[in-house]
Amino acid sequence: MHTFRTRLSRRSRTSGRIILANDYDHTVLSASLKKHTLKNIRTLHPFLCGIKLNFHLLLPLGEKEISKINCTAHEYGLQVIADIKLNDIGNTNRITTQRLWDMGFDAVIANPIMGPESLKKLTASAHKQQHGVISLCHMSAPEARIAYDLKVAQGGKQHLYQMFLEWALSSRVDGIIVGATFPDIIRYCAEKSQKKLSIFSPGVGTQGGDPSRTISSGSDYLIVGRTILNDANPKSALEGLHTTITT
Repeated sequence: MHTFRTRLSRRSRTSGRIILANDYDHTVLSASLKKHTLKNIRTLHPFLCGIKLNFHLLLPLGEKEISKINCTAHEYGLQVIADIKLNDIGNTNRITTQRLWDMGFDAVIANPIMGPESLKKLTASAHKQQHGVISLCHMSAPEARIAYDLKVAQGGKQHLYQMFLEWALSSRVDGIIVGATFPDIIRYCAEKSQKKLSIFSPGVGTQGGDPSRTISSGSDYLIVGRTILNDANPKSALEGLHTTITT
């Protein structure tokens, strides 16, 4: 079995570099979450390389429903990422990820604030089972600079996101999260990482990130949710976004 990073890359060569974030607003009732998500997979998969599920789905849905979603995604060749910003002690991280793997997830998004050694152990454990770890580096929200641009003393004066990038590289994670709203930071991370990891960028569209600029700055994948899901014609919106970044 190939690694998560390889599986995602191979899929992206034929279906593009967009990962659908199934982050629904309050208009989608809990009872309809599974139905909506399965419909998204079946109708939008030709232009997707993966899907992302966060607490919007993980909290209201049960293990069987989540497993069904992940199984369906795999049937259509998609990789599935659990977005839980995992950040805990080693034992909790290990048990949590094992349960995610048992439900069919391919990768998990983690918060590196747990520390470099914990991140390294989490990644090594995931890689033993051919699963992936994506580490936060700089988020897409406007207020992200308040935290991620903080200057830290460890290793000399540097921004927090710069330290997180160093930890990601030393831990051999599969990828990092850098918001599409900060193309200068995407460019910095791309230059420093030299393709040793993939860059995943949320924040396109609704939050103001420009898809073409994000890709040209060095991002490998766009994580897009509301821009597609809240459109009157989600398929058309996705096709348009796909065309934008491939032409």
